[in-house]
Amino acid sequence: MRMKKFINNPDDLVPELLEGFALAHQAKVALTGNNLVVRAAPKPSDKVALVTLGGSGHEPALSGFVGAGMLDISVPGEIFAAPGPPRVLEALRLANREAGVLFVVLNHAGDVMSARMAMDLARKEGLNVKQVLTHEDISGGPRDNPEERRGLVGCLPVIKVAGAAAEAGRTLDECLAIAERMERNMATLAVAVSGATHPGTGDVIAEIPEDVMVVGMGQHGEAGGGTQPLKSADETAEIMLTALLDDLNVKAGEEVLVMLNGVGATTLMELYIVLRRVRQLLDEKGIALARSLVGEYLTVQEMGGFQMCLARLDDELKALWDAPCNTPALTVS
Repeated sequence: MRMKKFINNPDDLVPELLEGFALAHQAKVALTGNNLVVRAAPKPSDKVALVTLGGSGHEPALSGFVGAGMLDISVPGEIFAAPGPPRVLEALRLANREAGVLFVVLNHAGDVMSARMAMDLARKEGLNVKQVLTHEDISGGPRDNPEERRGLVGCLPVIKVAGAAAEAGRTLDECLAIAERMERNMATLAVAVSGATHPGTGDVIAEIPEDVMVVGMGQHGEAGGGTQPLKSADETAEIMLTALLDDLNVKAGEEVLVMLNGVGATTLMELYIVLRRVRQLLDEKGIALARSLVGEYLTVQEMGGFQMCLARLDDELKALWDAPCNTPALTVS
């Protein structure tokens, strides 16, 4: 597959995309320091700040979650690569305040390594920072072995509820507890039907035959799970939802959030058809679809497929999910 993308010099790809991103959303975000994405209107210093890091190329994530009610700072790395610890530490210093900083990290080797080194340095400087790690991809291994599970689009609900708690003036420990509760009660599974190319190199990330789908595909085209013949929307919805319900042990009478995240080339038409079947299956099991979200939030360039994230909700998490936010990728009024 030959890469066809509107880019300039690959070496300038990330700074150019960040410049354009900030221009497109200048009422919500700005660039500062060493290309850190920050809120255009800073949060009051007596409220907990939220910081995250991650590779570029997954737009709108993760910088698209910066804004009122969600993140205060995003540290974007190079394409599909974690930023180095010095830039992460720069962000933690910038966010530091008496109320504290909640540091949201997705479980990928590079992200975790940079986060660990930055946290060590932050502690030596006396910064008031606590970390939550998201690892909800069920294809990585069993629930009792979370370190093997990758962080996928489940970072969004974690950031959403923790960000709402921070805006409401909750303490750092309370924001951390809310983030961890959401993280424990969610699960994600991805399916891919076509691969993508690396925009910086033109290399093919994954090659998938025409009549095949891969259930358990990772965020960067990594395998996990297995291939099977391409199924219909209804059949795919049932395969994925069944696995997620089993993993979370969701029972009749409970309420859930279902998020369908297109990863680049799958249309909203397809995602809406899948959600329709998800609702039917949940109704059959006596499980309430309390909230749903469909769109592209964490992508893999032009990869075809989607991630299904299922989260068990309680009254507090529902209220925090419904709380106002104003970011480039998600607005709740």
